[in-house]
Amino acid sequence: MYDLLIRNGTVVDGSGGPRYRADVAVSEGRIARIGHITASAKRVVDAEGHVVSPGFVDGHTHMDAQIFWDPIGSCSCYHGVTTAVMGNCGFTLAPCGSDQADFVFRNLERAEDLSREAMLTGIDWQWETFPEFLDTVDRLPKGINYAGYIGHSALRTYVMGERAFTDPATEDDLAAMCRQVREAVTAGAIGFSTSRTLNHVTADDRPVASRIADWQEVRAIVNAMGETGRGIFEIAGEAPGRDPERIREYHERLRDLAVESGVPQTWGMFSVRAAPELWRPYFDLLDETAAAGGRMFAQTHSRALSVLLSFKAHTPFDKWDVWKDLRALPLAEQKARLADPALKAKLVEVASREYKGPRIVGAEARPPNWDWVYPMTEIRYDVPSMAELAAKRGVHPVELMIDLSLEHDFDIFFRQPIANENQDHVLEMMKHPRAAVTFSDSGAHVAQIMDSSLQTHLLSYWVREKEAFTLEQAVRLITYNTATLWGFHDRGLVREGMAADLVVFDPETVGAAMPEVVHDLPAGAKRLKQTATGIRHTIVGGEILLTDNEHTGATPGRLLRM
Repeated sequence: MYDLLIRNGTVVDGSGGPRYRADVAVSEGRIARIGHITASAKRVVDAEGHVVSPGFVDGHTHMDAQIFWDPIGSCSCYHGVTTAVMGNCGFTLAPCGSDQADFVFRNLERAEDLSREAMLTGIDWQWETFPEFLDTVDRLPKGINYAGYIGHSALRTYVMGERAFTDPATEDDLAAMCRQVREAVTAGAIGFSTSRTLNHVTADDRPVASRIADWQEVRAIVNAMGETGRGIFEIAGEAPGRDPERIREYHERLRDLAVESGVPQTWGMFSVRAAPELWRPYFDLLDETAAAGGRMFAQTHSRALSVLLSFKAHTPFDKWDVWKDLRALPLAEQKARLADPALKAKLVEVASREYKGPRIVGAEARPPNWDWVYPMTEIRYDVPSMAELAAKRGVHPVELMIDLSLEHDFDIFFRQPIANENQDHVLEMMKHPRAAVTFSDSGAHVAQIMDSSLQTHLLSYWVREKEAFTLEQAVRLITYNTATLWGFHDRGLVREGMAADLVVFDPETVGAAMPEVVHDLPAGAKRLKQTATGIRHTIVGGEILLTDNEHTGATPGRLLRM
């Protein structure tokens, strides 16, 4: 008798090969048999009219803190993700003792928009070293599978303390960091991650710790990891601007490090409308590095990277004069006061002033160019901009934002793309043979950005609506491709003997539901939540985790030590 039998489904197996009709049987967490199966099972699922695919693999999340208070792995789990890689961009909770937790929170709370109060309330600190952190995660109840990097910012503050935010590393500091990374990957860390991007700053407007490191520090740590024969190097990269010489110098450093260390290297890449020519040389670098003997792959998204503005979450003006007093009030009182024409006029006037603050993807959104902001009351991408709509009404876009918010009782978002605005570029990047379709950032930017749905967007928009990929091609991108690149060699395919991480979905209806603002984080902190349509079951390790977005109570997820 099998543990689980999925009958009458259409298997899209992750290989890119053509779909076929078959039953899938599971025993002891593994796929036991595929074909016409007459044997009985403890649990039978009828998948008539549905696709049975491998579970989706997301290589770029920040679930490190959330895993302590959210056993199911939302919102990734709602969109078919069964394995998530956390600890990207150098942001991890280890190595770090509980007495140093403030250093970690300082790196995380603004750069990744994680509530300090939620972390203080929700995390039961039981570790100091990274191997001890892995042991702690191993013991936690988990709905989905996780793997994790050791992060540079946490590593630096663990070794250097307060000096990590100001000083270069000494020889002793560097030796200690290299030792910690070797111990981490030997214990099962998936690799080492860092950030050198200007977007990552602390709550007091300083660079996060990893940004203080010079390139020789990064190089030494990656080479030390390479000595173990294990690990991936993930980098939130530098911003050399548009100067061809600076770009070339940076690319040569990345290429040379991949070659000399022997460590696979990965980084995310977006197109930006302000400099649409910048991304293609990075993709040329992938082929150049391969020709030189290194391994390098880019992480791409399936749509625009968008901030979701809302009175229930954040507006771009929450910290501005007049606005900050209004936004400190309960929503019901805000609604009442916004009916006052004089106050509304003052809010519009203040919001029209020149902005001189930081332009980061962190705890505040960027002030909008209203030509690139779109009202969002349903999942649609072909709607007029706020600038167009405001011109038709003869009002300022800020006044329109207020009016539309009141008309919808605040149940409206304003979608502000900040990267990947050109969808032709997005498609070209996704189709590059050295690209991975991932980068949800799940667990970060929780009240501003909701990209946990990038996999269901791929299936609904690019497969069903645009017909830019076949279903088989798209499933491969988010299963076999991502699983293989990150070294999960027993996942990503529907094959006998493989891990029974599976998704049962309707290809005609699969997609993302509308986001909502909820207050379910520790200490009542808010976040965006988004479920999916068309996913009947999400199965992890042979156990049904979710049925129609509802948790079954199972926690079959594992820590995947590499």
